[in-house]
Order: sequence, then C-alpha cells, then structure tokens
Amino acid sequence: MSKRSEAMKRVQELVTDDPHTVAGTRRGATPWDAGECQPPLREIISSGELQLPNSGRALVPGCGSGYDAVYIASTLGFATLALDISPTAVKKASEEVSASKVDNIRFEQGDFFFLQVTETEKFDLIYDYTFFVAIPPSRRMEWGVQMSKLVKTGGFLITLAYPIEEEEPQVPIGPPWFVRPQHYHDCLGNDRWQKVVDRVPETSSPMHIGRERLLVWRKI
Repeated sequence: MSKRSEAMKRVQELVTDDPHTVAGTRRGATPWDAGECQPPLREIISSGELQLPNSGRALVPGCGSGYDAVYIASTLGFATLALDISPTAVKKASEEVSASKVDNIRFEQGDFFFLQVTETEKFDLIYDYTFFVAIPPSRRMEWGVQMSKLVKTGGFLITLAYPIEEEEPQVPIGPPWFVRPQHYHDCLGNDRWQKVVDRVPETSSPMHIGRERLLVWRKI
C-alpha cells in the first residue's frame, strides 16, 4: 500500500458523518497537506487571467496548515481570513505565518457554515482545496448556498477538485468523499455563477497528476 493510501485509510478510520470532524488533523492523518502552496493556485494567480482587484478580501475555508492562504495574502495583498474548524490546524498555521512575517492574514478557528459577513465585508476571492470533498454529499448544497452569500458580485471562487478517482467507491466513505467536477457545478448552479476556468492544471504536485482539475467561477 502506498504512503498516500495508508494516510487516507487512517483518515477514513477516524472520520464520522460530521463534516466538521477534526480527528484527522489531531492525529496527523492529513494526506492532503503537501507542505507547500498548491501549484495550480500559483498557476492561476500568476497567469493574470482572472481580473482581480489591486486590493480586496479573501477567504480560505478549511485552511489546514495555511500555505495557500499565506500565498494569497502575500502575492495579492488581500486581507485574508484563513478559517478552520480544527484548533490544532489553526495553531500550526499561525506558527507558520509568524515565520513568514505576512501581516495581512488572520487565522481563526470557526465554522464556515456559520460565518456571516455584511455586504461590505463580502469576499473578492474564496479558495477551496479539499474543503468541499470533506463535506458529506448530503450537505454539499449548503456549501453552494453559503458561497453565494460570501462572495461579492464580480468576485471569484477558485476550486481545486481533488482527488478525482477513476471509479466511484462501492461503499462511500470519507473524507475525502467521491467527487467529480460536475458536483461543484450542481451546488452552485447557473443563476449566480459563471464558470470562467475549467481545465487540468499545467502544474500539479507529484501525487496529484491526473487526479485534479482547476475550476473557477465568477459571481454574477
């Protein structure tokens, strides 16, 4: 069994139907943690193909160790909120950002589904990597509703769909749960969102090659 499979098996043994389980983080079973910012995020930001403002606000739900959130804050200069339900993850991420000396990022322990913002506090950018797939499918529509509430008109939602497996498991177990790019679309719909990017990334972490897809929506 590969190291990735062993780690995923540990997560599956620890998880419950609660989408906010933190057992995996507490015990180090986090195979989605690559130890650095995800290459597809760097790819889409550095390409300049998204018409992002010179300043704004960003949210990274399920931020984990915070590498992606730090990249967004340091590269775009956005005031970035990195949110995670796990106190262990938030503590680790806070230590990482202290070392990086990035001062426009805030790590908070909190529940994405209960996050509320005013109209002026809505986000210009939200980034989701392995947060969607940690949510039981029965609650994914709530994810779509909440994203529509949090992203401002004209803002962007960047999602990195991973892991995309060849076949759906006979016995669903997670996280991550079985996912296809279409699942994100099903939860967001066409009324409020325009898909502007849908492709296989040109750059991926070694274990992600052929198993992820970059999807970006603009709020309309």
